[in-house]
Amino acid sequence: MNSGREFATADYLHPETLAQVAGIDLRARLIVEGLMTGLHRSPYQGQAVEFAEHRQYTPGDDLRHLDWKVFGRTDKLYLKRYQQETNLDLILLVDGSGSMDYGSSTRSGHVWRKFDHATSIAAVLAYQALLQQDRVGLIVFADRVLDMIRPSGARDQWRSIITALGTQPVNAETQIERVADEALSLINRRALVVVLSDLFESIDALGAALARLRFQQHDVVLFQTLDAHELQFPFEAPTRFVGLESEGRLDLDPRALRTAYLEQVEQHVGSVSESARRFGFDHEVIDTSQPIGPVLSHYLARRNARLKML
Repeated sequence: MNSGREFATADYLHPETLAQVAGIDLRARLIVEGLMTGLHRSPYQGQAVEFAEHRQYTPGDDLRHLDWKVFGRTDKLYLKRYQQETNLDLILLVDGSGSMDYGSSTRSGHVWRKFDHATSIAAVLAYQALLQQDRVGLIVFADRVLDMIRPSGARDQWRSIITALGTQPVNAETQIERVADEALSLINRRALVVVLSDLFESIDALGAALARLRFQQHDVVLFQTLDAHELQFPFEAPTRFVGLESEGRLDLDPRALRTAYLEQVEQHVGSVSESARRFGFDHEVIDTSQPIGPVLSHYLARRNARLKML
């Protein structure tokens, strides 16, 4: 597979290269191609090997698992379940607030934003989950839901998800607590909820959102998606900083506030991590300057190893 040139695995997984690839669809396929082995045993996948019981059909379920004999006797739709079926939907929450529009990495005129990184990861997870015949749903959000795709494993679900991931960030702040309530209206059975956001949100609001998800017995992974400049603050010369969520503009000397800034970032990331741990959820900091494939592969390997020990 190529897009005007040949891609080596290490090359096409790098953000600077992905920025040149037109379309989330192609990005996702290239990334999955490079780490198929790492994602094959995903944390939300359950391969059918031994029949266990029936469960009632819900819209979006794979019709290939319908038990037509039961339908013939009862005129009701039931699916066969199997011993290793996890019975988890994958729900992706992608932050489209103003701060996600920032990106410091450019190559050949292409800017790689936090939003590009988040949507690429979401597309990879959705693509692989659908290959494994899992159901996938999506919400792109800011202070409200910008786009919503209900969970389904239907054949056209991939195209619906890719279209929704094309929704662009808006000049609005993140309101994760409000969005979590709307996400819960999507979910009618246990789900793995993956949040892709810089999480520039109050810790109290984040904690309230996580508490709601835990109360409903869902599992959550927080992928805190941050730009390298936000993590390292490498600025030297006097710089104008512009708030992307209507905070205004400030002309500052970066050297005078670097230490305080980095302390604040470290404190906030630590608070997010502590909130996740309190509810038994995962938290990963995602540096948008790093290749997507190895980061996902290593995380999923650690998660799967931990789940096997439970």
